[in-house]
Amino acid sequence: MDTTRLSSKGQVIIPKACRDKHQWAPGLELTVIDTGDGLLLKPKAPFPATSLADVAGMFAGQVARRSDADIAAALARDVQQKWHGRG
Repeated sequence: MDTTRLSSKGQVIIPKACRDKHQWAPGLELTVIDTGDGLLLKPKAPFPATSLADVAGMFAGQVARRSDADIAAALARDVQQKWHGRG
């Protein structure tokens, strides 16, 4: 178990082995959670939390609807173009 010390400025150095294990790089923002028994450090979420209701339908009307047959034909054309002559 690694140990560290609190500086006079309230700073704590997280041991390198722990930073490497969690892939924490310099500049990472951490959320500090008081658990009552100690502190929990968690990486700050890069985006605010959202629900499906917040984003559902946000692209409606931006893309023309396609039938299953249209999608299958487009996929077949793409495969043919990428794999033509390899076989």
